[in-house]
Amino acid sequence: MVNVLLVVTFLSHITWAVKGSSHCKQTETWEIHPHSVAITEFGAVGDGVTLNTKAFQNAIFYLNSFADKGGAKLFVPAGRWLTGSFDLVSHLTLWLDKDAVILGSKNPDDWPVVDPLPSYGRGRELPGARHRSLIYGYNLTDVIITGDNGTIDGQGSVWWNWFQSKTLNYTRPHLVELMNSTGVLISNLNFLNSPFWTIHPVYCSRVTVRNVTILAPLDSPNTDGIDPDSSDDVCIEDCYISTGDDLISIKSGWDEYGISFGRPSTNIIIHRLTGHNRNGSGIAIGSEMSGGVSEVHAENLYFFNTSTAIIIKTAPGRGGYVRNIYISDVTLVGVDTAIRFNSNFSEHPDDFYDPNALPVIERITVKDVRGDNIKVAGLLNGIEGDSFRHLCLLSITLNVTSESPWNCSYIQGYSALVSPETCEPLKESIYPKHYSDCYYLSNHLHSSARRHLTRETMANIQS
Repeated sequence: MVNVLLVVTFLSHITWAVKGSSHCKQTETWEIHPHSVAITEFGAVGDGVTLNTKAFQNAIFYLNSFADKGGAKLFVPAGRWLTGSFDLVSHLTLWLDKDAVILGSKNPDDWPVVDPLPSYGRGRELPGARHRSLIYGYNLTDVIITGDNGTIDGQGSVWWNWFQSKTLNYTRPHLVELMNSTGVLISNLNFLNSPFWTIHPVYCSRVTVRNVTILAPLDSPNTDGIDPDSSDDVCIEDCYISTGDDLISIKSGWDEYGISFGRPSTNIIIHRLTGHNRNGSGIAIGSEMSGGVSEVHAENLYFFNTSTAIIIKTAPGRGGYVRNIYISDVTLVGVDTAIRFNSNFSEHPDDFYDPNALPVIERITVKDVRGDNIKVAGLLNGIEGDSFRHLCLLSITLNVTSESPWNCSYIQGYSALVSPETCEPLKESIYPKHYSDCYYLSNHLHSSARRHLTRETMANIQS
């Protein structure tokens, strides 16, 4: 009776720290840009053959004159509009009609070569420079890329072939990259066949990606879907992604360059993400995380026929941190590994990284996960002598085919209501002593604990 009273008292005095929002806040008021022109007014031809790079560049140069007059819209009507890389400007809407397709040129000369990102120190694939993205923006404010479900197709197969045959001269381009920009909306479009990562906001603030479909063949190399990189206040919601690599990968720079640049990715919200891949993950953090990643909230996720659902990727030499991560309401079907910490991503930009720069991984909460036809529940491998702590697993039920569902080393944490039973470093119960060590156990956990407290959990509390 005394123990029961202790449990009731414990539950009635829980005060959960809520540091984030369960819904994406509308940080921008997206106003209609009043001035509008069509790309055809600048000589563009939508036959899929004529190169329209100059038309896009001239149209956007003209529309830049309206930046101080409420902004402008570039309308792309139905057609197949072949182009090389072009720059956006501030206070601009790029609008694609329903049957409009922007096609990336297959000629690498139409994708200019630019300096590497300072937080990477070199091209991600090769030393030196990199190709610029098809749609690019630098130091912009109030940029909208949207439409009536039009399409941006990078025609990336030529780039994949060059990568696989090791005949690239520079790192492959992204499909869309916005750099040092604030107030970005990308919505209601299809993105196909990116040469490399698809949507890459880097050094950006207040970015929303909503209602987009991102597709690339499952065997296409490194065609990540959305990669927020050293960016803050990012909202990703209502997206479907099927690519050859991670659906979403949160990054913040590479080894000593990311440490020196020192810009973290923080306040990242992901809602209602559906997708699959063969060689990547549903949500990844890293492996380039040297500037730090924190305050990530991901909820309402559905991954199927996927290699890994949730992964944190790092290595000695990365430095940085991953902390305050909350992932909830996840449905998995046909996934090889549900949760993974991989600490052996040993690719480095050069030989000048510090092997003693160890990452700090802490306060990672994963809860309310359901999975069928899962091979392995968790491969959770930290680094000897490092700090991988306060991993909290709550209310997880996985139908696992492996006889060894968990493999853990050099980690520390807690669990409750997990099936199959977790590995030894996570067996200590969250209740009653450790809930404050677990990031963002929100108010609905309070009622969930009341409903689902089992005899096993009661025994852990009593002990």
